[in-house]
Amino acid sequence: MRRATVSPDESPARDSARHRRPIDPRRLRADDLRYLLAVARTGRLVAAAAVLGVDHTTVSRRIAALEKTVGVRLVERGADGWALTEVGRTVAESARAIEEALDHVADAVAATDSPSLRGMVRVTAPDGFGALYVAPALARVQRRHPQLTIELITATRQLALHQSGFDLAVTIGTPPSSRLLTERLTDYALGLYATDDYLARHGRPKTIADLRGHTLVFYIESLLQAGDLDIEHHLPGMTAAFASTNIFAQLEATRVGAGIGLLPAFLAEKAPLHRLLADEIDVRLPFTLAVRREDAAHPPISAVRAALQHEVTTRRHELLPERAADHQRYSVPSQQ
Repeated sequence: MRRATVSPDESPARDSARHRRPIDPRRLRADDLRYLLAVARTGRLVAAAAVLGVDHTTVSRRIAALEKTVGVRLVERGADGWALTEVGRTVAESARAIEEALDHVADAVAATDSPSLRGMVRVTAPDGFGALYVAPALARVQRRHPQLTIELITATRQLALHQSGFDLAVTIGTPPSSRLLTERLTDYALGLYATDDYLARHGRPKTIADLRGHTLVFYIESLLQAGDLDIEHHLPGMTAAFASTNIFAQLEATRVGAGIGLLPAFLAEKAPLHRLLADEIDVRLPFTLAVRREDAAHPPISAVRAALQHEVTTRRHELLPERAADHQRYSVPSQQ
Protein backbone atom coordinates (compact mmCIF):
# COMPACT_ATOMS: atom_id res chain seq x y z
CA MET A 1 0.00 0.00 0.00
CA ARG A 2 1.26 3.43 -0.92
CA ARG A 3 2.03 5.60 2.06
CA ALA A 4 0.29 9.00 2.15
CA THR A 5 2.42 12.13 2.20
CA VAL A 6 1.95 14.29 5.29
CA SER A 7 2.08 18.07 4.84
CA PRO A 8 3.39 20.40 7.60
CA ASP A 9 -0.09 21.38 8.74
CA GLU A 10 -1.13 17.70 8.92
CA SER A 11 1.95 16.55 10.83
CA PRO A 12 1.27 14.34 13.87
CA ALA A 13 4.10 16.12 15.69
CA ARG A 14 3.17 17.39 19.11
CA ASP A 15 4.31 20.62 20.75
CA SER A 16 3.88 19.66 24.38
CA ALA A 17 7.25 19.36 26.08
CA ARG A 18 6.03 16.52 28.27
CA HIS A 19 5.51 14.33 25.18
CA ARG A 20 8.98 14.86 23.76
CA ARG A 21 11.31 11.89 23.62
CA PRO A 22 15.08 11.56 23.28
CA ILE A 23 16.22 11.82 19.66
CA ASP A 24 19.03 9.86 18.10
CA PRO A 25 21.10 12.46 16.17
CA ARG A 26 21.87 9.80 13.57
CA ARG A 27 18.24 9.93 12.48
CA LEU A 28 18.47 13.63 11.63
CA ARG A 29 19.18 14.51 8.00
CA ALA A 30 21.17 17.69 7.51
CA ASP A 31 19.48 18.19 4.15
CA ASP A 32 16.07 18.37 5.85
CA LEU A 33 17.37 21.27 7.93
CA ARG A 34 18.08 23.19 4.72
CA TYR A 35 14.42 22.83 3.83
CA LEU A 36 13.42 24.22 7.21
CA LEU A 37 15.72 27.21 6.73
CA ALA A 38 14.31 27.88 3.26
CA VAL A 39 10.73 27.93 4.58
CA ALA A 40 11.80 30.18 7.45
CA ARG A 41 13.35 32.65 5.05
CA THR A 42 10.63 32.75 2.43
CA GLY A 43 7.48 32.03 4.42
CA ARG A 44 6.09 30.07 1.46
CA LEU A 45 6.45 26.45 0.38
CA VAL A 46 6.48 27.40 -3.30
CA ALA A 47 9.11 30.11 -2.76
CA ALA A 48 11.25 27.76 -0.68
CA ALA A 49 10.97 25.16 -3.42
CA ALA A 50 12.19 27.67 -6.01
CA VAL A 51 15.23 28.48 -3.88
CA LEU A 52 16.05 24.81 -3.40
CA GLY A 53 15.35 23.78 -6.99
CA VAL A 54 12.59 21.29 -6.13
CA ASP A 55 8.80 21.26 -6.20
CA HIS A 56 6.70 22.44 -3.25
CA THR A 57 5.44 18.94 -2.45
CA THR A 58 9.02 17.89 -1.81
CA VAL A 59 9.46 20.76 0.63
CA SER A 60 6.24 19.80 2.41
CA ARG A 61 7.27 16.16 2.60
CA ARG A 62 10.76 16.91 3.92
CA ILE A 63 9.47 19.30 6.60
CA ALA A 64 6.90 16.70 7.67
CA ALA A 65 9.64 14.07 7.85
CA LEU A 66 11.80 16.34 9.99
CA GLU A 67 8.88 17.06 12.33
CA LYS A 68 8.21 13.35 12.65
CA THR A 69 11.86 12.71 13.48
CA VAL A 70 12.02 15.33 16.21
CA GLY A 71 8.48 14.68 17.41
CA VAL A 72 7.44 18.32 17.58
CA ARG A 73 5.87 20.87 15.25
CA LEU A 74 8.45 23.19 13.68
CA VAL A 75 6.33 25.33 11.36
CA GLU A 76 2.78 26.62 11.49
CA ARG A 77 0.57 28.39 9.02
CA GLY A 78 -0.15 32.07 9.71
CA ALA A 79 -1.99 34.87 7.96
CA ASP A 80 1.13 35.79 5.95
CA GLY A 81 2.39 32.28 5.20
CA TRP A 82 4.42 29.74 7.13
CA ALA A 83 6.25 30.74 10.30
CA LEU A 84 8.52 28.87 12.68
CA THR A 85 7.24 27.77 16.05
CA GLU A 86 9.30 28.51 19.15
CA VAL A 87 11.00 25.14 18.85
CA GLY A 88 11.35 25.66 15.11
CA ARG A 89 13.30 28.86 15.68
CA THR A 90 15.66 27.06 18.05
CA VAL A 91 16.20 24.25 15.54
CA ALA A 92 16.73 26.72 12.68
CA GLU A 93 19.31 28.64 14.69
CA SER A 94 21.35 25.46 15.12
CA ALA A 95 20.73 24.45 11.51
CA ARG A 96 22.21 27.71 10.27
CA ALA A 97 25.56 26.73 11.76
CA ILE A 98 25.44 23.49 9.77
CA GLU A 99 24.64 25.43 6.59
CA GLU A 100 27.57 27.78 7.19
CA ALA A 101 29.89 24.83 7.81
CA LEU A 102 28.89 23.35 4.44
CA ASP A 103 29.64 26.70 2.79
CA HIS A 104 33.11 26.69 4.38
CA VAL A 105 33.70 23.19 3.05
CA ALA A 106 32.76 24.35 -0.47
CA ASP A 107 35.15 27.30 -0.19
CA ALA A 108 37.93 25.05 1.08
CA VAL A 109 37.50 22.63 -1.83
CA ALA A 110 37.49 25.56 -4.27
CA ALA A 111 40.62 26.97 -2.56
CA THR A 112 38.88 30.30 -2.09
CA ASP A 113 40.78 32.72 0.14
CA SER A 114 37.87 35.13 0.57
CA PRO A 115 34.66 33.13 1.08
CA SER A 116 31.70 34.22 -1.01
CA LEU A 117 28.28 34.49 0.60
CA ARG A 118 25.64 32.05 -0.61
CA GLY A 119 21.95 31.43 -0.18
CA MET A 120 19.14 33.96 -0.26
CA VAL A 121 18.31 37.10 1.70
CA ARG A 122 14.82 38.60 1.50
CA VAL A 123 14.31 42.22 2.50
CA THR A 124 11.04 44.11 2.93
CA ALA A 125 10.89 47.91 2.88
CA PRO A 126 8.47 50.79 2.18
CA ASP A 127 8.07 51.38 -1.55
CA GLY A 128 9.80 54.74 -1.93
CA PHE A 129 12.68 54.10 0.45
CA GLY A 130 13.00 50.56 -0.82
CA ALA A 131 13.37 51.63 -4.45
CA LEU A 132 15.75 54.56 -3.92
CA TYR A 133 17.90 53.44 -0.99
CA VAL A 134 17.50 49.73 -0.27
CA ALA A 135 17.78 48.57 -3.90
CA PRO A 136 21.18 50.25 -4.56
CA ALA A 137 22.59 48.88 -1.32
CA LEU A 138 21.40 45.36 -2.15
CA ALA A 139 22.76 45.58 -5.67
CA ARG A 140 26.25 46.32 -4.36
CA VAL A 141 26.11 43.35 -1.98
CA GLN A 142 25.00 41.05 -4.79
CA ARG A 143 27.78 42.26 -7.09
CA ARG A 144 30.34 41.42 -4.43
CA HIS A 145 28.74 38.03 -3.78
CA PRO A 146 27.31 36.71 -7.06
CA GLN A 147 26.27 33.41 -5.47
CA LEU A 148 23.94 35.26 -3.13
CA THR A 149 20.32 35.70 -4.21
CA ILE A 150 18.64 38.84 -2.92
CA GLU A 151 14.91 39.61 -3.01
CA LEU A 152 13.31 42.97 -2.23
CA ILE A 153 9.62 43.24 -1.35
CA THR A 154 8.26 46.79 -1.20
CA ALA A 155 5.15 47.70 0.77
CA THR A 156 4.35 50.46 3.26
CA ARG A 157 3.00 48.47 6.18
CA GLN A 158 3.51 47.79 9.85
CA LEU A 159 5.54 44.68 10.59
CA ALA A 160 3.28 42.12 12.26
CA LEU A 161 4.36 39.99 15.22
CA HIS A 162 3.66 36.78 13.32
CA GLN A 163 4.89 37.91 9.92
CA SER A 164 7.15 35.49 8.10
CA GLY A 165 8.98 35.48 4.81
CA PHE A 166 11.69 38.05 5.46
CA ASP A 167 15.27 38.15 6.73
CA LEU A 168 15.49 41.90 7.26
CA ALA A 169 12.67 44.42 7.33
CA VAL A 170 12.71 48.18 7.08
CA THR A 171 9.55 49.61 8.56
CA ILE A 172 8.19 53.02 9.50
CA GLY A 173 8.08 53.20 13.28
CA THR A 174 9.19 50.38 15.58
CA PRO A 175 7.92 46.79 15.23
CA PRO A 176 6.33 45.74 18.54
CA SER A 177 8.04 42.36 18.89
CA SER A 178 10.51 41.10 21.46
CA ARG A 179 11.52 38.38 18.95
CA LEU A 180 13.05 41.02 16.70
CA LEU A 181 16.32 42.86 17.07
CA THR A 182 15.59 46.43 16.00
CA GLU A 183 17.65 49.55 15.44
CA ARG A 184 16.78 53.01 14.23
CA LEU A 185 18.20 53.03 10.73
CA THR A 186 17.57 56.72 10.06
CA ASP A 187 15.00 59.46 10.39
CA TYR A 188 13.50 61.08 7.32
CA ALA A 189 11.61 64.31 6.74
CA LEU A 190 8.20 64.89 5.17
CA GLY A 191 6.71 68.23 4.17
CA LEU A 192 3.97 69.83 2.10
CA TYR A 193 4.71 70.26 -1.61
CA ALA A 194 2.87 71.61 -4.65
CA THR A 195 3.54 72.73 -8.24
CA ASP A 196 3.59 76.26 -9.65
CA ASP A 197 0.50 75.41 -11.69
CA TYR A 198 -1.50 74.23 -8.70
CA LEU A 199 -0.56 77.28 -6.63
CA ALA A 200 -1.44 79.61 -9.53
CA ARG A 201 -4.90 78.04 -9.79
CA HIS A 202 -5.70 77.66 -6.09
CA GLY A 203 -3.48 80.14 -4.28
CA ARG A 204 -0.62 79.56 -1.86
CA PRO A 205 -1.66 78.64 1.70
CA LYS A 206 -0.11 80.99 4.25
CA THR A 207 -1.29 79.19 7.39
CA ILE A 208 -2.20 75.65 8.37
CA ALA A 209 -5.84 76.75 8.53
CA ASP A 210 -5.63 77.71 4.83
CA LEU A 211 -4.98 74.05 3.96
CA ARG A 212 -8.66 73.25 4.51
CA GLY A 213 -9.44 74.93 1.21
CA HIS A 214 -7.02 72.72 -0.72
CA THR A 215 -6.86 69.16 -2.00
CA LEU A 216 -4.48 67.11 0.11
CA VAL A 217 -2.60 64.15 -1.43
CA PHE A 218 -1.67 61.36 0.98
CA TYR A 219 -2.34 57.73 1.93
CA ILE A 220 -5.75 56.03 1.97
CA GLU A 221 -6.62 56.25 5.64
CA SER A 222 -8.72 53.08 5.77
CA LEU A 223 -5.97 51.02 4.14
CA LEU A 224 -3.03 52.56 5.99
CA GLN A 225 -0.91 49.87 7.63
CA ALA A 226 1.68 52.08 9.31
CA GLY A 227 0.32 53.93 12.31
CA ASP A 228 3.05 56.57 12.29
CA LEU A 229 1.68 57.82 8.94
CA ASP A 230 -1.77 58.56 10.38
CA ILE A 231 -2.51 62.04 9.03
CA GLU A 232 -4.37 62.94 12.23
CA HIS A 233 -1.02 62.94 14.01
CA HIS A 234 0.44 65.55 11.66
CA LEU A 235 -2.53 67.55 10.32
CA PRO A 236 -5.37 67.17 12.84
CA GLY A 237 -8.84 67.34 11.39
CA MET A 238 -7.72 66.92 7.77
CA THR A 239 -8.28 64.09 5.31
CA ALA A 240 -6.75 63.32 1.94
CA ALA A 241 -9.02 64.19 -1.00
CA PHE A 242 -6.64 62.39 -3.39
CA ALA A 243 -5.28 59.23 -1.78
CA SER A 244 -3.15 56.25 -2.78
CA THR A 245 -1.41 53.35 -1.08
CA ASN A 246 1.68 53.99 -3.24
CA ILE A 247 4.07 56.84 -2.54
CA PHE A 248 5.09 57.13 -6.19
CA ALA A 249 1.45 57.59 -7.18
CA GLN A 250 1.16 60.33 -4.55
CA LEU A 251 4.26 62.02 -5.93
CA GLU A 252 2.99 61.87 -9.50
CA ALA A 253 -0.45 63.17 -8.51
CA THR A 254 1.21 66.12 -6.79
CA ARG A 255 3.54 66.67 -9.74
CA VAL A 256 0.64 66.95 -12.21
CA GLY A 257 -1.20 69.42 -9.98
CA ALA A 258 -3.84 67.23 -8.29
CA GLY A 259 -3.21 68.88 -4.93
CA ILE A 260 -0.76 69.53 -2.12
CA GLY A 261 1.19 66.40 -1.21
CA LEU A 262 2.53 65.48 2.20
CA LEU A 263 5.63 63.82 0.79
CA PRO A 264 9.05 62.54 1.87
CA ALA A 265 11.71 65.15 1.17
CA PHE A 266 13.93 62.54 -0.46
CA LEU A 267 11.32 62.22 -3.22
CA ALA A 268 9.82 65.70 -3.42
CA GLU A 269 13.11 67.63 -3.44
CA LYS A 270 14.04 65.94 -6.74
CA ALA A 271 10.77 66.94 -8.43
CA PRO A 272 9.69 70.40 -9.70
CA LEU A 273 7.76 71.11 -6.50
CA HIS A 274 7.66 73.96 -3.99
CA ARG A 275 7.89 73.39 -0.24
CA LEU A 276 4.99 74.98 1.65
CA LEU A 277 4.70 76.01 5.30
CA ALA A 278 8.12 74.55 6.02
CA ASP A 279 8.33 76.09 9.49
CA GLU A 280 4.92 74.83 10.53
CA ILE A 281 4.88 71.37 8.91
CA ASP A 282 8.15 69.50 9.30
CA VAL A 283 7.32 65.85 10.00
CA ARG A 284 10.07 63.50 11.16
CA LEU A 285 9.57 59.74 11.14
CA PRO A 286 11.99 56.85 11.74
CA PHE A 287 12.91 54.00 9.48
CA THR A 288 13.58 51.00 11.71
CA LEU A 289 15.65 48.00 10.66
CA ALA A 290 14.45 44.70 12.12
CA VAL A 291 15.92 41.22 12.04
CA ARG A 292 15.08 38.09 13.98
CA ARG A 293 17.45 37.69 16.91
CA GLU A 294 18.43 34.18 15.90
CA ASP A 295 19.38 35.39 12.39
CA ALA A 296 21.31 38.56 13.23
CA ALA A 297 24.77 36.98 13.08
CA HIS A 298 24.17 35.11 9.80
CA PRO A 299 26.90 36.43 7.42
CA PRO A 300 24.65 37.28 4.43
CA ILE A 301 22.24 39.12 6.71
CA SER A 302 25.09 40.95 8.41
CA ALA A 303 26.44 42.01 5.01
CA VAL A 304 23.07 43.40 3.89
CA ARG A 305 22.55 45.12 7.23
CA ALA A 306 25.93 46.85 6.97
CA ALA A 307 25.19 47.91 3.39
CA LEU A 308 21.90 49.53 4.42
CA GLN A 309 23.58 51.37 7.28
CA HIS A 310 26.26 52.67 4.92
CA GLU A 311 23.66 53.78 2.37
CA VAL A 312 21.68 55.94 4.78
CA THR A 313 24.82 57.38 6.38
CA THR A 314 26.28 58.56 3.07
CA ARG A 315 22.94 59.93 1.80
CA ARG A 316 21.60 61.47 4.98
CA HIS A 317 21.47 64.91 3.36
CA GLU A 318 18.72 63.60 1.07
CA LEU A 319 16.67 62.04 3.85
CA LEU A 320 17.00 65.07 6.11
CA PRO A 321 17.69 68.12 3.94
CA GLU A 322 19.83 70.82 5.54
CA ARG A 323 16.99 73.30 5.92
CA ALA A 324 14.82 70.70 7.63
CA ALA A 325 17.48 69.23 9.85
CA ASP A 326 18.12 72.35 11.95
CA HIS A 327 21.81 71.49 11.87
CA GLN A 328 21.32 68.72 14.41
CA ARG A 329 24.21 66.37 14.98
CA TYR A 330 23.63 62.84 13.79
CA SER A 331 24.58 59.76 15.78
CA VAL A 332 23.96 56.12 14.99
CA PRO A 333 21.35 54.90 17.49
CA SER A 334 22.22 51.93 19.65
CA GLN A 335 20.52 48.59 19.13
CA GLN A 336 17.51 47.83 21.25
